[in-house]
Amino acid sequence: MSTPRSPLSALPLIGSSAPAKAILLMLAASLIVTVNDAIAKWLTAHYSTGQILAVRGGMVITLAVSWVLVRRRPDLLRVRNWKAQLTRGALMCVSTFLFITSLKFLPIADAIAISFAGPIFATMLAALILKEPVGWRRWTAIGVGFIGVLIMVRPAPEIFRLVALLPVLAAFIGAFRDIITRTMSTGGESTVATLVVSTSVVAFGGLLTLPWGWAPITLEHLGLFVVTAVLVGIAQSCMIEAFRWGEVGLIGPFKYSSLVWAVILGLLVWGDLPGPWTLAGASVLTGSGLYIWRREAVLARRRPALSD
Repeated sequence: MSTPRSPLSALPLIGSSAPAKAILLMLAASLIVTVNDAIAKWLTAHYSTGQILAVRGGMVITLAVSWVLVRRRPDLLRVRNWKAQLTRGALMCVSTFLFITSLKFLPIADAIAISFAGPIFATMLAALILKEPVGWRRWTAIGVGFIGVLIMVRPAPEIFRLVALLPVLAAFIGAFRDIITRTMSTGGESTVATLVVSTSVVAFGGLLTLPWGWAPITLEHLGLFVVTAVLVGIAQSCMIEAFRWGEVGLIGPFKYSSLVWAVILGLLVWGDLPGPWTLAGASVLTGSGLYIWRREAVLARRRPALSD
């Protein structure tokens, strides 16, 4: 009788790649995250960011652990690298807190458009930290992307414009999270373990805000919390798997698909449309990101003979 293989032994090793699968997973994650952001924006009108993170996180953990127990696969919760897991969780906690706070003050399409700096940051950090090949063309594209960010944010002393820096900071911290996710996912950590540990850190961070006062949760909003917990669990799982199968520089730009959904949801739910500065900056930033993706596609056909 053959010995059953551990699910962890079937995980891809560093360097594994399935670009089409990674891209589809990132597109699915972007759509689900956008819907979830719309629900989170709705909840920020009634509850603090910390309360949203704690309640939603607790539900995500409960659902994930229940799924593991139903499947009788406790090995899926095994953690191999606690340092990396906790670091990812801390980065996710800070970036999520900043982004959800920005949703309270900014139209959802504006916040998401500004957060598109994330793939630019991630490409830059992937070159510096993971040593992924990035030549002068993509460095130029990164610089152009930063110009797009400045067009959208338009740094100014007005409170509204200062708030626009929140999704920028969230994107920068989130880029570090993506780098660690890529390293962990190709290093043997299971998707469920990564989801549970990171979400636990986020929930704990939200719980620390309890002394500042939480509002009683109504029955109507409880249903929204359950929905957003399910969406977060699915989206995070898709995103973690995407980084397991594709390089950061390849799949990051596909997060841009969320802008379309953000504009539609913002218009239907809140009657918001991105202003001309936001649209102009988003166009520059998106163009930069798509160029980076195109260069990655070209290089994928030419490696290992040539580099960017």
